[in-house]
Amino acid sequence: MNEQPDVTRHVALIPAAGVGARMAAGSPKQYLPIGAKPMLRHTVDAFLSSPLIAHTYVVVSADDPFIDTVLPDAGERASRVTVLRCGGATRMESIRNGLHAVRAVLADTDHVLVHDAARPGLNAALIERLITETGDHPAGGLLALPVVDTVKRRVDGGIATVDRANLWLAQTPQMFTYALLCRALDAATDPAAITDDASAVEALGLAPRLVEGHPRNLKVTLPSDIRIAEMYLAADASI
Repeated sequence: MNEQPDVTRHVALIPAAGVGARMAAGSPKQYLPIGAKPMLRHTVDAFLSSPLIAHTYVVVSADDPFIDTVLPDAGERASRVTVLRCGGATRMESIRNGLHAVRAVLADTDHVLVHDAARPGLNAALIERLITETGDHPAGGLLALPVVDTVKRRVDGGIATVDRANLWLAQTPQMFTYALLCRALDAATDPAAITDDASAVEALGLAPRLVEGHPRNLKVTLPSDIRIAEMYLAADASI
């Protein structure tokens, strides 16, 4: 690891090597158009709009044929965004590979904001909220939404109502120090049990801070989600 800097930096890491099978589209879902731009471009532009983010790293597969068109190496992109062609077979593997690729330029205490490529509704205000409210919490933090609907669970052919008082829906970004994120992912022996980066940190016995996010930061998973994302992006960006 590098020597610790005088000022802690915040960088974004976007795993974008997935194929988006549930979208049933002709290209990976991160490249589908949302309004006038590819989904991934909206996501990257959110981090470029934040003065708190020093750099953004996008992890794609080695043979990705779309990324150079979506993120041309020019202008602000050339100085503040780096494409890492080291994506893996799973999201966790892509993040691990990306962290290893930037080992020489990040310090242990730098904060890494891992964000889903398919959450194009992120904006600078949400990034600021996560960074400010998480602060230097030793277990990091993540955007999440408190559950407001009544929750049902199937039980032996019937149903039961679940107490929603302490239930939250995890979003991204999820922010941790570089050292903690590496340690948590390296310790994860069952990728199926690690559904997000926070769950890997939780497996170490730590409790990341929950920071309230916003519905505009939804994850585009199904074709119907595209219209919802477009609605939020067309509306006022305030939260």
